[in-house]
Amino acid sequence: MQQVQSYQEVIAHNIAQLKLPATPENLYAPLRYFLSLGGKRTRPALTLLGCSLFGTPGIKAINAAIAVELFHNFTLIHDDIMDDAPLRRGKQTVHEKWNRDIAILSGDVLFVEAYSYLSKNEGDVLPKLMTVFNTTAKEVCEGQQMDMDFESSDVITISDYIEMIRLKTSVLLGAALKMGAIVAQEDNENNIQNIYDFGVNIGLAFQLHDDILDVYADPSKFGKQVGGDILSNKKTFLLLKAFELADTATANQLSNLLKNGSGKQKVENVTAIYNQIGVKEAAEQQKQTFYRKALANMAAIDISDEHKKPLLSLAEYLMSRDH
Repeated sequence: MQQVQSYQEVIAHNIAQLKLPATPENLYAPLRYFLSLGGKRTRPALTLLGCSLFGTPGIKAINAAIAVELFHNFTLIHDDIMDDAPLRRGKQTVHEKWNRDIAILSGDVLFVEAYSYLSKNEGDVLPKLMTVFNTTAKEVCEGQQMDMDFESSDVITISDYIEMIRLKTSVLLGAALKMGAIVAQEDNENNIQNIYDFGVNIGLAFQLHDDILDVYADPSKFGKQVGGDILSNKKTFLLLKAFELADTATANQLSNLLKNGSGKQKVENVTAIYNQIGVKEAAEQQKQTFYRKALANMAAIDISDEHKKPLLSLAEYLMSRDH
């Protein structure tokens, strides 16, 4: 993990050095605040790792990596608005600290800033980077729309959910790695496809792990409201699996809790049903399925195993993190 941590520090330093205008204060102060909250900087680190995997110093992909990180933070600001989330990384969300209109506009500026950094890449790789970035940005929006559509639908399947998280979460991890490979000018299409698929499958496993943490994490470490998905009746893998596994009486009990339950008691009662029918174990099993697929993608890349170690170490960490 040493190389990963080194790259994360480089990203954090570059983010801290971003020169944002002083005025209008209500436009830029929220961005300085939000970016100062930190975060794991995992996605931009993937861009640097994707570059170094193919024999080019990762730092060459720094502008693409910053673009990825700024885009990711833009999506977080807007997601928090749509989810009406009170906390992000243990601190007030932008729309809570300021207001919704300011949060929307500040997020928009961050999206533009991401393009500004992307445009700093060399002309021979820029068109490919733009194609990947634009496709991914659109897919992330599609995934978010699906997520919102799910709120008012009673016919969501687990395969629907997997497709939604692939778009909303996973494609950005795949794109981050692919953009690093493009900066490195990797020309083996099989390698490029497998590094992208590695990221997507890790992303799917990552989101399922996040679903599990939302219910089962230590509140002092999680940085978000534990049980938030339950309180908002969010159709996560765990909830959909619960309805799939439950008998009629338990399914009716769960439906009643979703409609009429509230607060801490609702979280405890729904979690008790999850524990009763083995939902956590089913989620862990599905997570491991995607993780194994990711490892198969990495094995198929025609690069020495030594060069793969940093990415494999990061993947292992993402599967076992507690926050």
